Amino acid sequence: MNKQINAILMAALVAFVATSMADSGPDTSAKDTKKMVQNNFVETAQKGIKLSGYVDAGYSYNFTGSGNQSNVQGRFGSDTAQRGDFNLYAVKIALEKALTSENKAQAGFRTDVMIGEDANYFINRAAGSNSNTNNNSNALFLEQAYVSIRAPVGNGWDFKVGKFVSILGYEVMERPANMNTTYGLLFNVMPLYYTGVLSSYRFDDYLEGKLGVVNGSNSDNNTTTNPNAGDGVAVLAALNVTAPGGNATWSNNFQYSTGSDNDTRQGADLTTVTSEAAAGYTHTESAYYIIYNSWGNWAPKFADDKLLLAFNALLGNADGSLSYQQNNPNFGPGNVNSCWYGAGAYAKYQFNDWFSLASRGEYLGSNNCWVFGNQGSAASIGLNNRHVTGDNLWEYTLTAGFNVIDNLLIRAEYRMDWGSNIYRSSTGGPVGAQSGGPAYYAGAEVVYSF
Repeated sequence: MNKQINAILMAALVAFVATSMADSGPDTSAKDTKKMVQNNFVETAQKGIKLSGYVDAGYSYNFTGSGNQSNVQGRFGSDTAQRGDFNLYAVKIALEKALTSENKAQAGFRTDVMIGEDANYFINRAAGSNSNTNNNSNALFLEQAYVSIRAPVGNGWDFKVGKFVSILGYEVMERPANMNTTYGLLFNVMPLYYTGVLSSYRFDDYLEGKLGVVNGSNSDNNTTTNPNAGDGVAVLAALNVTAPGGNATWSNNFQYSTGSDNDTRQGADLTTVTSEAAAGYTHTESAYYIIYNSWGNWAPKFADDKLLLAFNALLGNADGSLSYQQNNPNFGPGNVNSCWYGAGAYAKYQFNDWFSLASRGEYLGSNNCWVFGNQGSAASIGLNNRHVTGDNLWEYTLTAGFNVIDNLLIRAEYRMDWGSNIYRSSTGGPVGAQSGGPAYYAGAEVVYSF
């Protein structure tokens, strides 16, 4: 009897392992980077709940200056470490119970967690002035945590309630899902995440609309960074158009914030004034933000799904006023008005099953130094002298991708940045190691997805 029981248990174990391996096997289209990340998963014991993620590591080298800091304007924090640096970009884990395609009342959830150097800079994109010593791979970042709900209204009205990633921008926080290893100029000035409610409704196969109310960019609290300004919110809206053949998408995204949004590139808002309270003065602030983003991609039919073309465009404006209370003539009333704008073009060609080549070219500009923060703080140069010059940044990136085996991606990349004042001095002021470039980057990345 014991032998029979053991034989039955062994057979069940073998069947379970075989089923698990089949469920977690890669899809035939997993050689595409984005599908590698999204379509590979491990299904948990509870039916419908899937565990997925990736491990992303690499090596980067910045051919700029000396010492521990490069501070190249426009580059994401973990892409700026001086000279040679091994990187643990991220360990990403996502747990999800997605909504089904049925138009009925139902609910699900999604939780995304990142650990690594990218997580450190998503929390604070300034993160110690981009020093080599501040690339903390032990940082933990909660990217998303929301409940999803479908109301059986019309074609189905979906809601996300909780924390979710930004609807703006072509590039996403998951490096392996982007065409290039490094993050682009436009990504580094886009909102990262929100906390609130986002609804979406698909009118038909070609048109989808989104509408949401949130606390504001990159904040678990209200949208304003000034405690004297009261409660604030941000309104999100989007209209996505899909071509009849499904090979082209055009996305239009809009954000309006009633207060000064949190911007993790400065550790505070775009004016950097919140951190200046330590200098012994206080301020009152009244401002609103408007951001419009349009992006699209197209996979031409004649290229047999080997060619992907895309664009990304951004227009942002902040308007308001700022005043200080301190016995210093440099800290009088001032404006918090700025306009920033940019555009990017992307192309990727899949030569065969294992090799691809992708390129990206971007421009980012502003009518003053607000977005770039390279004119120093009010504490160092005075409030009325800080918004004195505009900046223009450019970058070009070339990335080679190698799908060696299923679930394993290797990429090599070369990047060049140039423009107005792309280097910042170690103190962040307007003098010192300022340069128009070019600044060169070379790196390699290894990604395993599951």
